[in-house]
Amino acid sequence: MAAAASCSTSTRSTGSVVVAASRNSVTSFQRRGPRASGTDSGCSRLVSIAGTRPSVRNGQLLVSTGLPALDQLLGGGLAVGTVLLIEEDKYNIYSPLLFKYFLAEGIVTGHTLLVASAKEDPADILQELPAPLLDDNCKKECDEDICNHKTESNIKMKIAWRYQLLPKMEARPVSSSRFGHYYDVSKRIPQELIEASKWHGFFLPEKISSTLNLEPCSLNHGYIKLLQFIQNIIYEEGFDGSNPQKKQKNILRIGIQNLGSPLWGDDICWTENCDSNHSLTKFLYMLRGLLRSSLSACIITVPTHLIQNKAIIARVTNLSDTVVGLESFIGSEKETNPLYKDYHGLIHIRQIPQLNNLIYDVSDVKDLAFKLKRKLFTIEHPPTPTVLLPSQTSTSRGHSPVW
Repeated sequence: MAAAASCSTSTRSTGSVVVAASRNSVTSFQRRGPRASGTDSGCSRLVSIAGTRPSVRNGQLLVSTGLPALDQLLGGGLAVGTVLLIEEDKYNIYSPLLFKYFLAEGIVTGHTLLVASAKEDPADILQELPAPLLDDNCKKECDEDICNHKTESNIKMKIAWRYQLLPKMEARPVSSSRFGHYYDVSKRIPQELIEASKWHGFFLPEKISSTLNLEPCSLNHGYIKLLQFIQNIIYEEGFDGSNPQKKQKNILRIGIQNLGSPLWGDDICWTENCDSNHSLTKFLYMLRGLLRSSLSACIITVPTHLIQNKAIIARVTNLSDTVVGLESFIGSEKETNPLYKDYHGLIHIRQIPQLNNLIYDVSDVKDLAFKLKRKLFTIEHPPTPTVLLPSQTSTSRGHSPVW
C-alpha cells in the first residue's frame, strides 16, 4: 500500500516504482530522491504525455473519455492503442454527446485530433463541442443542476440493503489539474482553444472520387480512403514510433462518426446477407492493427440498431476493445415507467479490454442510467423499487410478504 501511495504522489505506476526501488537498493517505504525524476527513467517516459496517466491495475497508459463517470466505469479511462465503440441510441441524440466529450477533452489537454464523418464537416463538429469547466470557481455554474436533482419528495423509500452499497458517480466539476474534465453542454468551446489546437478532418464527400476503381473483394471507397488517411497521419507525425515526434510526445485522438451507416456507402444496414469478409469488419481489423503500435486512441459510433444481421454485430463487437451501448427511453415503454421518470436512458457497458488475454472482461456495474441536465450529462444508479419490510405488509387477506 505504501508503494501505491508513493505512486499516486509522483504520478508513476506501482510496478514502475517497485522496479526502480529495487535498482536503487531502497525499500518502497522510503521517500524517493530527485534521481528518480530524471528524464532517463522509463517511468517518466510513460507519464510525460499531457492528459494521460498510467492504470493502477496494469500500468497501461490511459486517456480520459471526457466524461469522468464513464472513465470510472471503464477502469480509469480509455487505454491508448484501443478502440471504444459507442452503440448509438435509436434517434442518435445522446451518442453524439459522448463523441464530442472525447474530442473536447483532446483540445483541452493539447492532443492532436483526427475527426472523420460522412454526415457533418469536421470543422462544424469542432464548433459544437461543449465548453470546459476548468477550475473550482466553475462549480457554481452547475450547482443548480446538482441541487435540482436532490430536491425531491421528502418521503423516504426503504430499498434493499445491497443497493445502498453501490458506488456513487461523480456529479460536479473539479480542478483542471485532475485527470479528465467536466463540460457545460449549454455553452460552446471558446474559439481560441480550437484555433490553438492541431486537428485533421476527414469529410467523406470531399474525399471520394467517382472515378476510383477498386478490386471486387477489397474495402469500399470510403473505408479505404479513411484508412489511408489515418495511416498517413500516424506515420508522418510520428505517432507510430518509427519516426519519433520531434517535440514532446503527444496522443492522437481519432473520432469516427456513424461508421457503418449508408452514408459511408455501406450496405450493412439494409441487407441480411452474412459475409465473413464484410468491409466494416475488415476495416476495424486493420484499424486496430494500426492503433496497437501507435500513441493513439479511437472512439467510433455505430448505428447497431440498424444492422439487420446479428452475426455482423457480434463480429464488430469482437473487433472492438471497449463497447458501450446507449438506450434511449424515447418511444419506448420505459419512457412512462415511474422508476425512470428522472432519466433519459440507460447506459450498458458491454465489454472492457482485458490486456494479455484472448477474452474480454465484462463490467460488474449494472443498472446505470443517464440524464442530460441543463449543463451536465450525468451517469447515475437509478432508484430501485420499494421494498416493504415484513412488519409493513398486510397479511389480513392472506397475502405473503413482498421482498
